[in-house]
Amino acid sequence: MKRLIYTIAILLTAGPLLAAETSAGRNTGNTFSEVVVILFLIALLFLIVSLVLLKTVQIMANEIKNPSLVTLEEPKRMLEYSEWEATEKSSPGIWSKLMGLRPISEEKDIMMDHEFDGIVELDNPTPAWFMGLFYSTILFAVVYMLNYHVFEWSPLQDEEYAIEMKAAEVEKAAFLANSGELIDENSVKVSTEAGVIAAGKAVYTQNCIACHGVLGEGTVGPNLADDSWIHGGTVNDIFKTIKYGVPEKGMIAWEKTLTPKQTSDLSNYILSLQGTNPPNPKAPQGVKL
Repeated sequence: MKRLIYTIAILLTAGPLLAAETSAGRNTGNTFSEVVVILFLIALLFLIVSLVLLKTVQIMANEIKNPSLVTLEEPKRMLEYSEWEATEKSSPGIWSKLMGLRPISEEKDIMMDHEFDGIVELDNPTPAWFMGLFYSTILFAVVYMLNYHVFEWSPLQDEEYAIEMKAAEVEKAAFLANSGELIDENSVKVSTEAGVIAAGKAVYTQNCIACHGVLGEGTVGPNLADDSWIHGGTVNDIFKTIKYGVPEKGMIAWEKTLTPKQTSDLSNYILSLQGTNPPNPKAPQGVKL
């Protein structure tokens, strides 16, 4: 029994720490701490129920030994019971105080006046644990009101919702900023946005002019402004050609130099060169689309 009580005390001490960990887990989107706290509460409830049951069984076992059922032919046992009863009266245990238990010998002191068919009702007081729970709810209500409605230390539900939505917008913006790193030759999309074309042109100017010319007219590499393509002219084909290169024809692989977002922007810029008719174009190569 003592070990069980010590275990519950340890769990009650660890409760605030787990709650703090849960709060930190929520801020980082981690649900593991929440699961730990739920398991902690289940274990605590189980231990409390076990404690109540064990103590109840113990009390019932003591009542079974009640010498009031013993005949006068057993004076020794009666004497032992009298000594035990005197001890119980002089020093009731903590459990008896919490549960509001009274010895059987004191039942006459709490009997009510009315009687029916030989049955008398006892005027048992409300147990201390129940009154403690009742007063704690009142205390909680006062603290809750002061916290949320008087001093406004913590946000209300609608305010908390607004805060979480704002945080979600920040996370969404961060995700979208990094979503370009998830692009590959299968997921790349055609885009005519000015920002995309400008970003692709910057990449082209820095890396592709030497082989394909300033305007995509072609020099060492093929003309990118006509409608003929050697390795395909869709945005997916262009992305793949840039990413993996064509080593046998001198086109290096750019996947370790350019990010997927840069490769996507460059692919869309090359598509935008179609039909621009730059001066001194290189002769068409490949298949005309």
